[in-house]
Amino acid sequence: MKKVTGLGGVFFKCTDPKSMNDWYAKNLGLQTSDWGTKFDWRDADDPTKKGTTAWSTFPQNTKYFNPSEKPFMINYRVENLAALLEELKKDNVTIVDEIAEYEYGKFVHILDPEGNIIELWEPKDD
Repeated sequence: MKKVTGLGGVFFKCTDPKSMNDWYAKNLGLQTSDWGTKFDWRDADDPTKKGTTAWSTFPQNTKYFNPSEKPFMINYRVENLAALLEELKKDNVTIVDEIAEYEYGKFVHILDPEGNIIELWEPKDD
């Protein structure tokens, strides 16, 4: 079973998300909005498939990364999130929440052995 298929996003805490977004826009040319930006790309094996990778700033006091106390979170794209979650449970991986489903895909959060929060995302077809 294929597990991680790519990088879905990079999310990090900062003191002033708006100023941070503005800095990245001015100095590195990212086209940011209030939440960050996204990078569109095509699958190397099948260029008809499109994908996105998100880059987003969060306020320092966000609860979204809980229970991790780390200032960042990585989002990985996966195939068949439900099946992967069952495998992770068998390996006693810490599962933070239940699968949540939105119009753009399914999500669940896990912790690695050092307490880093990881967001797993099964995107809907792009």
